[in-house]
Amino acid sequence: MTRPSSDLFSGGGDTGRLMAELDWAHTPLGPVGGWPQSLRAAVRMVLSSRYPMLLLWGDDFSQLYNDAYSALIGDKHPAALGDDVRVTLAEGWDVLAPLIEEAMATGVASWVPALQLLLERAGYREEAYFSVSHAPARDDDGRTVGVLTVCSEVTQQVVGERRLRLLRDLSVLGDGRTVDVDATGARLIDVIDGHPLDVPFAAIYLRDGTALRRVACTGGDRGHAGALPDAVELTDPGPPTYAWGLTDAVEGRTTQVTDVADRLPLPAGPWDDPVRNALALPLPSADEDQPLGVLLVGVSPSRGLDEAYRSFHQLLAQQISVALRNAQEYEEERRRVEAMAELDRVKTDFFANVSHEFRTPLTLILGPLTDALTDATAPLAAVQRERVETGWRNATRLLTLVNSLLTFSSLEAGRARSDARLVDLAALTAELAGVFRAAVERAGLTLEVSCPPLPRPVAVDPVNWERIVTNLLSNALKYTFIGRIRVTLDADDEVRLTVTDTGIGIAERDLPKLFERFHRVRGARSRSHEGTGIGLALVHELARLEGGDVRATSQVGVGSRFTVTLPWSATHRTAVSGPAVDERGDAARAAVEEAMGWLTEPGDAVTEPDAASGPATDELAGARILLADDNADMRAYLIRLLTGQGWRVRAVTDGRQALDEIHRDLPDLVLTDVMMPVLDGFDLVRRLRADPTTRALPVLVLSARAGGEASVEGLSLGADDYLVKPFAAAELIARIRASIRRARGRTPAAASGGGPATVAVPPARPAPVGPIPSAPAVEPVHDVSVVAETPVDPDGLGDLLDVGWAYPSAPTSAAAMRRDVRGALDDLDVDPDVLEDLLLAGSEAMNNAVEHAQRPSRPEVRVRVQMGGDLIRISVRDFGTWRDRRPAMDRGRGALLMNAYGDVRLVSTADGTTVTIERRLA
Repeated sequence: MTRPSSDLFSGGGDTGRLMAELDWAHTPLGPVGGWPQSLRAAVRMVLSSRYPMLLLWGDDFSQLYNDAYSALIGDKHPAALGDDVRVTLAEGWDVLAPLIEEAMATGVASWVPALQLLLERAGYREEAYFSVSHAPARDDDGRTVGVLTVCSEVTQQVVGERRLRLLRDLSVLGDGRTVDVDATGARLIDVIDGHPLDVPFAAIYLRDGTALRRVACTGGDRGHAGALPDAVELTDPGPPTYAWGLTDAVEGRTTQVTDVADRLPLPAGPWDDPVRNALALPLPSADEDQPLGVLLVGVSPSRGLDEAYRSFHQLLAQQISVALRNAQEYEEERRRVEAMAELDRVKTDFFANVSHEFRTPLTLILGPLTDALTDATAPLAAVQRERVETGWRNATRLLTLVNSLLTFSSLEAGRARSDARLVDLAALTAELAGVFRAAVERAGLTLEVSCPPLPRPVAVDPVNWERIVTNLLSNALKYTFIGRIRVTLDADDEVRLTVTDTGIGIAERDLPKLFERFHRVRGARSRSHEGTGIGLALVHELARLEGGDVRATSQVGVGSRFTVTLPWSATHRTAVSGPAVDERGDAARAAVEEAMGWLTEPGDAVTEPDAASGPATDELAGARILLADDNADMRAYLIRLLTGQGWRVRAVTDGRQALDEIHRDLPDLVLTDVMMPVLDGFDLVRRLRADPTTRALPVLVLSARAGGEASVEGLSLGADDYLVKPFAAAELIARIRASIRRARGRTPAAASGGGPATVAVPPARPAPVGPIPSAPAVEPVHDVSVVAETPVDPDGLGDLLDVGWAYPSAPTSAAAMRRDVRGALDDLDVDPDVLEDLLLAGSEAMNNAVEHAQRPSRPEVRVRVQMGGDLIRISVRDFGTWRDRRPAMDRGRGALLMNAYGDVRLVSTADGTTVTIERRLA
């Protein structure tokens, strides 16, 4: 006996009651009493589920679904019950049809995690995303007669992640390093242009006195720019200004524009529907009553302007405002620098005077060193001679640098002169080129010199000409590894010196800047990374001083050609009478001496310590040090110093060779210079830290780049220590010993079996601390948007990770914190994007703690990382009373970034402040 049809739909909620009331006899499925048992079973399963489910049955794809699914189709319910899905979802059928037909044809279920679908369920063509599975539905005979669809909407997740990426990309541009405000606006607009689904068009207007000026716009093919006013006079705004809501926005009120399609026909969204709405948002400034400007943004026609969309637009305006305010500050600073031009002139004079003063002590250094080396009556022992020769070579190099800087400062100040003398220019050029022959041949290259006699003598300054030839040949030798260097001198209507090489060549984009002072081609392969960056600039200035010019042509991978031209009119100057200055050949010999250092390759063998070297009882005896430095004298000095401690040293000349040696034979410590050819020290550290096999390898960085910024960069990349040249030998030895001992003392533990692992990651510098106790809640500070409540009880966390560190309350601690937190979480398979978000939020919390803590009882900041289940928590605690950040320090990003990347809570007491950042992994 068949039960009444109402029993089939009982327990199905509102949709079940509607299905019970529906006259199924007028549908393709027919009366319920005639339904097969397989259909009845499928209907019961659908109605009993709380997960959105849709059953399509028969050739007409008749729809049967539950309450959860009815919420997904909006106002299409309840008309869709029993109707053909091809009619109900006609707008999205071209996407759904292949999936449904495949399931019915193959009998194999499919799954799509984020299927984009066009829906008309709320009065407009909506962009929606669903996680969808289609499985075949079979009748009583086992034939596939339909499809069972299980789905869930993931629109908010997909759209939210997309918008967060845009905000993250914009935050990177908020560093204030752009040249000016307009360039910053253009960069911001370029980023927005890559996200047309959320921002169909955008325009940035900035306040300029009593007017608004459009600095950048984007959207479509940008042909719409004519529909937007270029400038708006606020004292007398016209109709377009009111129509776009600019006047209200510039007074601080967000305004919605609803008739965009009438004035700006712009297709947008996934299906090129016309944009109908826009928002004019004020760009906040330090003065709340006077916004920085206005951000005009289009609203996607495929998304409803709900609260989440409006909040996204507010965050967008804040990010753009931060970047523009930073650029304004940078531009103001640049104007202040330009106002100090007169002071720069005075400093140039001072620099010239100091360069002169350098010569006296250098003379007193070089003189005794030369005497000691040439004294036949009291010859030096071999070891002492080697040390004195190293000092003499480098003092000579220093004198060359001082002379170059002195010449350059004279040229810059306009006080340089040319002591022109009649010379045989061909013989002089050939002689100078010949000085380089030994160095060129030692490099395995061929030196070709073609300097036939000129028709008449030439009046030039021999010292200036020597510097021109020397710098060009030195440059050619530095960047040429195979082939030849050719020097030619010829004349017709002008005198031409040409230096051609078969070196690495110069990219076309770098040629215009080649003769600019201090310009260096980044990433170029060379024999050495040393140099001041003024060699070619000096050639350019000296050629002009002699009445000529210099030009360069080059092709990457083929070589370069430098041509110095002197018109005959410039060589007919009145020659200076009297004895010549006795400096001829000094610059060339010094350059060759330096080049010989580039060509000194370290041996393949490890330098073993002497049997009697090092302390008598030393647990570090025999430690293996890999040394990377492109300066031959520095390598030799460090090898002597390190082997004297009983350590084994292998030396290489660049970061690439260092990587190869490390992978071949892992050392106990890497000692590396920063500025090296092929691969510099920072890139070497970055690659070592990215490789799990070398992540814990101690790295000590040596560099002539002084200053906090350079050391912060090195430490933030993961270097264990950073030492600035010149350094004391005892300090270097002490730091190496500390780094090796610290590395040997690390004992990370890993759990075995099926239980959770407890990972302890000891930091390189900060000391581990215990759990950070919570404190009673107080009023939250202004810079961080938090909930003022007692933090969640931490006892539920820490089953996977619970580790802490203490750092000095200093700006550089954020870099050390990032490295330690990354190391602690790397082994736990945390998603890289989640890890980067947490590191960014934690850095902001650390910076806040350093900048805001006033009169701390302890000059430190404590950081604790806990992980359990699907939750990660980072706690940052200082020990001072809170103070507001000065306006000049306020970048406005702390609250935005912390809240964008995690749930933030703050607790502050008289003893200090604790900021807690939590992020769920699922």
